[in-house]
Amino acid sequence: MARRKRPEPAEEPEERSRLAGVLVLTALAAVAVAVVFALSTEAGILTLWAAGTAAVWRAARRRKGTDLPLPSPTAPPSRGDVYAVETGRAREVRRLPSGGYVIHPEIRYVTDPDDGGEVNAP
Repeated sequence: MARRKRPEPAEEPEERSRLAGVLVLTALAAVAVAVVFALSTEAGILTLWAAGTAAVWRAARRRKGTDLPLPSPTAPPSRGDVYAVETGRAREVRRLPSGGYVIHPEIRYVTDPDDGGEVNAP
């Protein structure tokens, strides 16, 4: 019995652009506002104010940055982490043209920032 060849899968359709969706929704909103303006100028102005207020409120409420939670400040640090701790000595002091100074402190790398811990090479 002869084996049948499996049909090759068709190419996956390209993902639709988010910009295309935004443009379609913007066009629909513009048509709706035009209809409201055609019925009543005052209602059209109120509609624009309401839409603008909603857009500003939504933008202000939107979360920025990553969705990952920050570590608790009260939780003890995990063991094995390396921290930089400033010492009381200066590694370098530079004088600025304006007359001020920039002080670069000497830094130690330790495993436990609370008690000084073991010093590790950078």
